[in-house]
Amino acid sequence: MPDDSLTDDGNVYVVRAVEPFETFFRREYPQMVAVAYGVSGSRWAAEELAQEACLRAYRSWDKIASYDKPGAWLRRVTINLASSHVRRRVSEVKAIERFALHSVEPIEPHPEDEMEFWEAVRRLPRRQREAVVLRYVDGMDGAEIAEVMYISESSVRTHGDVVHQFESGSFVVIEQR
Repeated sequence: MPDDSLTDDGNVYVVRAVEPFETFFRREYPQMVAVAYGVSGSRWAAEELAQEACLRAYRSWDKIASYDKPGAWLRRVTINLASSHVRRRVSEVKAIERFALHSVEPIEPHPEDEMEFWEAVRRLPRRQREAVVLRYVDGMDGAEIAEVMYISESSVRTHGDVVHQFESGSFVVIEQR
């Protein structure tokens, strides 16, 4: 080693060339997918987790490239992300199981005698259809419908003419063109 690499106090400076991120990525990415798969158990999640870990490395590449073992840093990040993914999935499954224990009764489809009514509702212009649904499904009055639809109560009354036709059972929907 030449003498000019020594400092005044005898310490040696080691200068390394910084590896381009693309080279690092091409070498490490397939192994990170395998590591993430091993921890998460999901091929699709593994690819996403490996991509996220590599993205984090890319964002801080100036700093990470100077580490003695940037691949070790990437593995630690990949393992942490995969472990978090597994914990999140376990929590989701537990929440779903808890919910399933207290599930609500299934919603029955419309009785046959209402099918004609709901077919007619679906043929209404969009805003009138919304007013009818809010009235019949949610049981809202005119003021509540106005608030939800961001319209005036007088506009609700205009839509309400259609609602009254439905309430009286004399609903006729003219096809819009």
